[in-house]
Amino acid sequence: MGNELWRRGALELAGMIARREVTSTEVVRAHLDRIDEVNPALNAVVRRLDESALEAAAAADAAVAAGEPLGAFHGVPMTVKENIDLAGTPTTSALVAFAEAIVPVDAPIVERMKAAGAIAIGRTNLPDMGLRVTTESSLHGVTHNPWHPTRTAGGSSGGEASALASGMSPIGLGNDIGGSLRNPAHCCGIASIKPSTGVIPSAGVLPPEEQTISFQLMAVQGVMARHVADVRAGFLTVAGPHERDPLCLPVSIAGLDPSRPPRVAVVTDPPGGTTHPEVSAAIRRAADALSDAGAEVVEAVPSTYERAIELWAGMLGTDLRIMKPLLDMVMGDAGRSFLEHTMDIFPALDLAGFAAVFLARSGVERDFFDFLGRHDVMLSPTWAHPPFELGADAATVEGARATLDTMRPVLPANLLGLPAAVVPVGMADGTPVGAQLVARKFADLRCLDVAQMLEEAFGTITPIDPRR
Repeated sequence: MGNELWRRGALELAGMIARREVTSTEVVRAHLDRIDEVNPALNAVVRRLDESALEAAAAADAAVAAGEPLGAFHGVPMTVKENIDLAGTPTTSALVAFAEAIVPVDAPIVERMKAAGAIAIGRTNLPDMGLRVTTESSLHGVTHNPWHPTRTAGGSSGGEASALASGMSPIGLGNDIGGSLRNPAHCCGIASIKPSTGVIPSAGVLPPEEQTISFQLMAVQGVMARHVADVRAGFLTVAGPHERDPLCLPVSIAGLDPSRPPRVAVVTDPPGGTTHPEVSAAIRRAADALSDAGAEVVEAVPSTYERAIELWAGMLGTDLRIMKPLLDMVMGDAGRSFLEHTMDIFPALDLAGFAAVFLARSGVERDFFDFLGRHDVMLSPTWAHPPFELGADAATVEGARATLDTMRPVLPANLLGLPAAVVPVGMADGTPVGAQLVARKFADLRCLDVAQMLEEAFGTITPIDPRR
């Protein structure tokens, strides 16, 4: 059984461990063996934690034998993106300058997953500073998509997605300011959720601890897995106020109203750019599946959809210009090239222009609030196109522009702090298509409820062996 345990989901493994059908040590060893087998082709896991993981697994097995209370993920392996603090390991943010930046404490989400019994077995790759939507690191190199060796695994949590999709880990932790939990879920065929801003705590110990305005409003931590139920359990495990994060709120998280059918607005071809026909067709089939399951499905899109994308670019672009002298000092050549290209695309705003972004954002927020009051969720592509060729985003301004066109469906949720879940619903050009489900702020479980409906209709498509 040991060599097949890597195929199982996180909650499934936790149940098996709790019922003494398998030990945590066997589960951890199976995943470490899987890393041995497939990581050389993918470069998703960039730091292994074999010794500490096996020690924790032995302690987990002792707790089971003693009849102690067990957490939701007791004895289950997890992986952690290398810009999230994991005590005793470097939080490198994929930078050569931070290669030895060992942190003394866990980030809140790591702390909570460990408290639920999860065992960290490895750290996963990301692009420099997490500032690309592909995973190419100046410290660790390129992470490959298990579905296609020359296509991006997405970013910035691409190491996590590639590891999950290939069976190296059953659940992992990432973060998102421009789709970074959702982009790689689409590219690699897994599930994830970008939570509402203020739901999941965030804190780190490395400088700079102070965040720019766009990071305060848009950046979030989150959970990735192959199964929606695992994402949901992970979300509930890590959500809630924490003494280290003054922005995390004690809020009630809404799901679907069980007394009536779900109301779904479908956007097969998001405004503001082009959409690959196979992507549109996959989302249309997802809408049909929801309709067959009893949902009320209509074609509708917020009137300010394109404006939301423009405002995201204005907000983040201004902050990146402020940060650019520091970024130029620490980022690699490809990362700097991508930033240079995006600076040519993003508007250069003065103080009045930056203030106008926030004025306009308020109007867009009201429009989406009204729209998502009339519709429980908005169903759309995650990316408008299949994963692009590695390096294409940084090679030219045209490549960067095409990348921004591809990723535009993820951006309104970031601008407005809305929850957005992703689940695979088909294929385009031989790679997965992720359906994105967006809801009102603090209706995160509503997104996951509908994502579960889609998973029941289409099934899961990972783990897979890397395609050569």
